[in-house]
Amino acid sequence: MTLDSATRMTATRGHWFQPVEPSPTAEIRLFLFPHAGSGAIIYRDWAALLSDDIAAQAVTLPGRHDRREEETFTDWDYLLDALYDAVLDELDDRPFAFFGHCLGAQLAFRLAIRMDQDGIDTPALIGMSGWAPEGFFLPTEEQAQMPEAEMIGWIKKLGSFPAAVYDNPEMLALVIPALRADLSVAAQYRDDGVGVSCPLVSYGGRSDPLMEDPAAMSSWPCRSPQYLGHSDYSGGHFYIDTHAAAVTSDFSRHLHRLVERNS
Repeated sequence: MTLDSATRMTATRGHWFQPVEPSPTAEIRLFLFPHAGSGAIIYRDWAALLSDDIAAQAVTLPGRHDRREEETFTDWDYLLDALYDAVLDELDDRPFAFFGHCLGAQLAFRLAIRMDQDGIDTPALIGMSGWAPEGFFLPTEEQAQMPEAEMIGWIKKLGSFPAAVYDNPEMLALVIPALRADLSVAAQYRDDGVGVSCPLVSYGGRSDPLMEDPAAMSSWPCRSPQYLGHSDYSGGHFYIDTHAAAVTSDFSRHLHRLVERNS
């Protein structure tokens, strides 16, 4: 991908995926799912890190960035249904992959499960970052509605957003409602022990405070018959901001090998 693609990734209003039109010459599609409260912008640097044969499109949910005038989803099932339809409408005959961080990983995982259940072609690979189906932080509805000062302190401790956001009331007025909606969605998630048939690889930060069980990431191997292993990096929940080059390199290596094997 080119640097122009990174600019276009957040430039179009009202669309689920940025950029809206993936590269027509790229051989592989990659759908990127962001963490709670954010959108496509968190993957803005990935365009320069991925090879030109991978066309990446990042998800922006309603209620943030260029979709800020749209109503947010607060119901897990409704959000998953809408996102499922959006992904299916976007697919073409090229192989594709999913990568998600935190809530984005939850959504990507359940989308792949639904594709399995519906007999639809599944991703060539899914990358799970900053979340595991067992032993990871599961917010409550009460936490989703915590007072704003408490919410700001919590996300500041996690390092969820750039430092400039926390002292900017206008930016906080955009971030907090989307984050509350996403935490409400995540609070409804219940693990049912189901896995995926497609290959899966996982990533995380060694000091992630949301990993309530130190062995949380070890819950992944039994969720795919083609589990490709786990990589951890220095840092907390948002380790990915610092280690994007290493994560994209490892994920791309697996993805290219799998696509070549299946071609």
